[in-house]
Formats: sequence, C-alpha cells, structure tokens
Amino acid sequence: MPTASTRTYVIGDLQGCHAETVTLVEAILARERQLEQAPPAILFCGDLINRGPDSLSTLRYVQALSQGSGGRIDAVLGNHDLHLLAVANGIRPESGSDTLDTILAAPDRDALLHWLRHRPMALFTAGHLLVHGGVLPQWDAPQTMALAGEVEGALRSEQWTGFLAEMYGNLPDRWDDDLRGAARLRCIVNALTRMRFCTADGVMDFKMKESATVDPATGLMPWFAVPGRRTADVTVVFGHWSALGLQLRDNYIALDSGCVWGGQLSAVCLEDRSLLQVECPEFRRAKGKG
Repeated sequence: MPTASTRTYVIGDLQGCHAETVTLVEAILARERQLEQAPPAILFCGDLINRGPDSLSTLRYVQALSQGSGGRIDAVLGNHDLHLLAVANGIRPESGSDTLDTILAAPDRDALLHWLRHRPMALFTAGHLLVHGGVLPQWDAPQTMALAGEVEGALRSEQWTGFLAEMYGNLPDRWDDDLRGAARLRCIVNALTRMRFCTADGVMDFKMKESATVDPATGLMPWFAVPGRRTADVTVVFGHWSALGLQLRDNYIALDSGCVWGGQLSAVCLEDRSLLQVECPEFRRAKGKG
C-alpha cells in the first residue's frame, strides 16, 4: 500500500483501450516526477478489458505494472473481468460485442487469468473505498471490505470455477445478513460490479443501463443517492456507469467517462482531486453499454 508521501491516482474503465491507458499512465508518472513526488500509487476501478480494440495488450500492461510495483499498482474486478474468467472456463458464451479472442488464444493466457482472478473486489485507502459498480446502502465500509473478501476467497480457492458457475443471475436482488452460499456471494458480486440503481431499501435494478436518471415513480435512485446510506462517511470511487459520466462529489467519485464510447479515459488524484484525461476515439457505438 502507498506510503505517507505517495499520492494515489484512480483510473476509470479501460475496456481494452491500450494506447489510451499507456498515455494516461505515462502522464501520471511524468506529473509526479515533475512535482518531485514519490512514485505514485495507481488503482484501476475495473473492466480492464472487453469492447475495446486491444484487450490483450491492455491486460498484459496492467499486469506488468502491478507485478513490478511492489503493491503500489492494482485493480479491482469489474463485471467484464469476471465475464472473461467465465468465458475462458466454458461457463458463459462469448457475446457478439466481446473482444476477448486474443486473450483466450494468447500463450500467456493462463498466467493472465491467474493474475486477474487474484485481484481484489474492493480496496480501501486514505478514506476512499474503491469498487467497480456500487455499494448497497446497508453496508458500511468495513462490511463492504469484509464481504468483498468473501468473494475474493471464492475466486482464489481451488473451487473457483464452481463459484463462477453459480455467480450469474439477478436474484437475490437485496441484501440479507442471513444469506448463505452461492446466493450470498452472487448478491455481493452484483452489488460491487453491476449495480447502478436501487430502491431506498436496497433492492437492486439491473435493467437500467444507458441512463443516468430514472422516473421517480419507479422508486429507483442511483445507489449513491439513497438517503442514509452507510458509506456516506467515506468517499466511494467507482466506474461502470458511462452514462453518468465523470462526477467528483464530496462522498463519491464516478470515473467511467466513456473511453470506449469516444469519451475520455480519466484519472483523479485522491489527495487533491486533480484530474488528468486522455481523449479517446469511438471504438464502440453507444448502443448496448454495460
């Protein structure tokens, strides 16, 4: 983890946009050298791969950065990262929008997948909680980290493919401390990697993907707008929601600024909220975001 003199940057969804990733990371490193700071910590908020033009190079690049950083550089898992693990093990079919073939055929495929499944589901640093998707309103930061650890344990176990086989589905769509087994882990994964909207009492919705707003009559609201959510005392940093776009608020930071859709790849320094961005070509049309 970063030292007291190390500044931390978080980067939004890469989705296989390799050239833009390299450009942004090099800009971060150059900025910190110019400021005569220690080498920075760099955290990626999930969805390293898929939909973009070069998922293999992107995954290799982030893996190499992480393995050579002494713990300063890491990534949380997103839904597309988990999808790759499931496709690679014959648990889920590839979809027409996937760009995973080069990873699946790569000679270092097994090493890449091994590294990927050992990534965290959540990270907590300097009062910031990093996830890919969202945090249920019933969870505080310590509980979120503990529940993330349960999923990490399943992914890192010898039975990890069995976990993946039971991971998919929209139910249960609300948290209950008494949930056990596959249902418990599925609920945790869905919140941390897929959630955008939920009700005031934490019932998750998975249909609304391409909007930042919803009709109040539905009872749905962005998960971070739920009154009294228990992570309001920390800043939650997340990606996953390109329709929402970049948002820097007191107690949440949304970082998916639509790199693969022709937007920007964004990085924020947690210490001073300074922003670095790279403009991106439109690699995918906006239909079917997710």
